[in-house]
Amino acid sequence: MSSSSCLKKPDADMQQPWRLAAYGLLGMPLAMAALPVYVQVASYYSTVRGVGLAQLGWILFAARLFDTLQDPLLGHVIDRLRGGMVRWLALSGLLLALAFAGLWQPPASALAASWWLAAMLALAYGAHSMLNIAYLAWGARLPAGAALLPAAAWREGAGLAGMILASVIPAAVMSGPAADIASGMGLYSMAFAALLLLALLALLILAPPWQMTPLPAQHWRTALRRVAANRGFRRLLAPYFLNACSVSLPATLALFFINDQLQSAPLAGAFLGCYFVAAACGLPLWSALARRIGVLACWRLGMILAIASFAGAALLGPGDVLPYFAVCLAAGAALGADLAMPPVLLAGIIPADEPAGAYYGVLTLAGKLALALSGLALPLLAVLGYRPGMPGGAALALVYAALPCALKLLAMATLWRGLPATSPVLPYRSSP
Repeated sequence: MSSSSCLKKPDADMQQPWRLAAYGLLGMPLAMAALPVYVQVASYYSTVRGVGLAQLGWILFAARLFDTLQDPLLGHVIDRLRGGMVRWLALSGLLLALAFAGLWQPPASALAASWWLAAMLALAYGAHSMLNIAYLAWGARLPAGAALLPAAAWREGAGLAGMILASVIPAAVMSGPAADIASGMGLYSMAFAALLLLALLALLILAPPWQMTPLPAQHWRTALRRVAANRGFRRLLAPYFLNACSVSLPATLALFFINDQLQSAPLAGAFLGCYFVAAACGLPLWSALARRIGVLACWRLGMILAIASFAGAALLGPGDVLPYFAVCLAAGAALGADLAMPPVLLAGIIPADEPAGAYYGVLTLAGKLALALSGLALPLLAVLGYRPGMPGGAALALVYAALPCALKLLAMATLWRGLPATSPVLPYRSSP
C-alpha cells in the first residue's frame, strides 16, 4: 500500500482500534523469537549440549556485538526503501523463521554445536533486526500523531503477550527430558513461523500504511551525522543504554538464578510467565498515566518501582519461591514503562523532515550493545567461581540482582539530567 493511498482516507480511519491492532500484532512473534534466544539459548547449549560457560559467553558476546553494529546500517537501508518494502519484510521473515528453528537443532558435538550456535545467531539477529527496525520506523510515521501512544501500547501489549508465550512454553519444553527438547522446540518454531506470517500480512494489508519521507540521496554516514547532531536524541541514549543493561543482565542469567540460587527449576516457566503477565497488565496503566503526567515522568516512576522491587532478589536463597514471585510481579509491572516510553520519547524527538529508520537503528544498537555486554556476565561468573548446576552463592546474586539495580540508578541519574522538558501529555514531533 503506498503512502499516497493513505491520503484518500481520513486520519480518523487511520486511528481505528482495529487498524492499530493490526499494526501491533507483529510485536507478538518478534517477542516469541527474542525471549528464547536471550534467555533459554545459553542454558540449553550449556546444560544439554555441553558448551563451556566461558566459551558460550564469548559466542553470545560476539554474535550480539555483530548484531549491534549492523543496526545503524539496516536503519539507513530501511530509510531508502520504496516499493521494495514488502519484498524485504518477506525475506527477513523467512530468514528469521529458518534461523530460529535451526537454533534448536544443533549437532551433538559440543565444538560443532558452538559453531552452529554462532551461525544461527548471526542469521536470526540480522533478520530480527531488519523486521524490528522497520516496524518501529513504521510506527513513528503513523498518519496521525495522536495515534502514536495507542499504537505503542498495542505494539508493546502484543509483544508482552508473545513474551508470556515465550516464557511459559519453551520453559516447559526445557524442563522435560533432554531427548525431547529438540522436537518440542521444533513444534514451537512452527507455531512461531505461522504467527509471523499472519502478523506480516496484517501489517501490510490492514494497518495504517507505511509513510515514506521523501529523502535526497545521501550516504549512510551523512544520515548518521544528522542523527548524531540531534541534541535531544543524544540525551536519550545514555539513560536508554544504562536501563537496557539493567534489564539484559537478569534476562541472560534468569534461568541460572532460578535453577541454582532458588533451586526451583520446575517453576521457571511460572516465574517468567508471572513477570510478563504483570508487565502486560501494567502496560495500559502506564499508558494512561503517561497521558496525565507525561512520558518522561512515567518512565522515571517505572525505574523507581523496578529498583524497589528487584533489590530484594539479591537476598533470596533456596526455597524462597513466594518472595521471588512477588519480585516478578513488581518488576514485571515496572517493565511496561521500560518498553513503551522510550520509543514514544524518540518519536517526539525526530524532526518531521528526517527519516525515522536511522534513529531507531541507533536506538536498537544501544539496546543490543547492552545485550552483548550482558553475555560477558557468564565468563565473569566463571572467574568468580560459579558453575552451572552448583549453588549460586553471593557471586550469582550480586551479578543477577545487585548490579542491575546499580545500573538502573545510573540510568535514572542521567535521565533526570538529560532530556529537556517535554509536553505533559506527549512529546509530539515539532516543526523543523
